[in-house]
Amino acid sequence: MRLGDEPESSNFEDRTGQSGGLGFGSGGGNALGCLLPLVASRFGIGGVIVLVIGYFILTSIGGLGGGGGGLLPSSGTQQAAPAGQSTLAPEMRSFLVHVLGSTEQTWSEIFAKSGARYEPTTLVAYTEGTRTACGYGQAAAGPFYCPNDAKIYVDPSFFNELSRRFGAPGDAAAAYVIAHEVGHHVQDLQGTLTQANQLQARASKTEGNAIQVKIELQADCYAGVWAASARDSKGSILEPGDAQEALRAAEAVGDDTLQKQSQGYVVPDSFTHGTSVQRTAAFQKGLQSGNPKACAF
Repeated sequence: MRLGDEPESSNFEDRTGQSGGLGFGSGGGNALGCLLPLVASRFGIGGVIVLVIGYFILTSIGGLGGGGGGLLPSSGTQQAAPAGQSTLAPEMRSFLVHVLGSTEQTWSEIFAKSGARYEPTTLVAYTEGTRTACGYGQAAAGPFYCPNDAKIYVDPSFFNELSRRFGAPGDAAAAYVIAHEVGHHVQDLQGTLTQANQLQARASKTEGNAIQVKIELQADCYAGVWAASARDSKGSILEPGDAQEALRAAEAVGDDTLQKQSQGYVVPDSFTHGTSVQRTAAFQKGLQSGNPKACAF
């Protein structure tokens, strides 16, 4: 993918190299409010893991390998740095702030068409664990969105896992993960997360999981909308092979695929993010339409 013309996002926080500490965050709401399945599911590198907080990305920038499957830096973080100092590789930081800047540009334009104003999310890069307004976030569960502080949290080393363990390499695949999480922020702004939360409060566990699947598939669709809409002065930032990279990532993180890998069989009633077929179809719907109205909850 081609990024660089759009401005870098200023809504970025680097906590890499810091000691996260256990316990709940001190600001932005009641952490216990995140215990419902709606905000409790995360994409975990050992399967879909239900934990305390939750949620889930798409782009790349020139210089990181270009289009058609360019790889991210071999390590999302640098290994040696004085205690308390950032361990984030410059290439990774550039990737993250450009992807986030592109989503801000795209969603600001989409919101403006309906007379609304898009309030950006903040992307937090951290190492291993960090405090959030939804509780203690751990890298083992993958990237997530916390609605209590409207922030996305990611340990950059996750992108290497996405490539090596899940067979979804490339900058476009990594960017899909960010765009998905931004999709959850859009849902938050639209009140969809609150609506789903209320529905889950009256639902059985199986019904609640089904509601969560709808939330995740809509976020996948929104990621596709972003990919279809993201442009710079030269046109679409999608390059040949980028859509295929993102689709491979969506397929790799389907509930059925992850459950087969982790336990050898699938339990459909426990699905919280959707099957591989559902996730790729949702992303394609957004990509082909470029219209968020096609991503109905």
